[in-house]
Amino acid sequence: QVQLVESGGGLVQPGGSLRLSCAASRSIFTMYHMGWYRQAPGKQRELVAGDTTTGRTNLADSVKGRFTISKDNAKNTLYLQMNSLKPEDTAVYYCNAVRTDGLRNYWGQGTQVTVSS
Repeated sequence: QVQLVESGGGLVQPGGSLRLSCAASRSIFTMYHMGWYRQAPGKQRELVAGDTTTGRTNLADSVKGRFTISKDNAKNTLYLQMNSLKPEDTAVYYCNAVRTDGLRNYWGQGTQVTVSS
């Protein structure tokens, strides 16, 4: 079993920055592909950024150049640095871990990000 706990959300003005954290209950980054998803009201959950076990990262087109995904192996923590935030980035952000064989899939509880003036 893996617990994922997100933190770092909040209210920020357009153009501002936030850093989200996702703390895993144990060391999983060598066995699990990690990702950040978001879900806005009335919309489907979408992938924002991914980071594989080999360190390959990908970003949704809508956040390229503004968001960065990274990991701290010593702290078992995944990050999402979000810069130049826009109102359309408003959503609940979720951390996800999928084991490389696909047989385990874990979600965090989500953290609200609101971008508004």
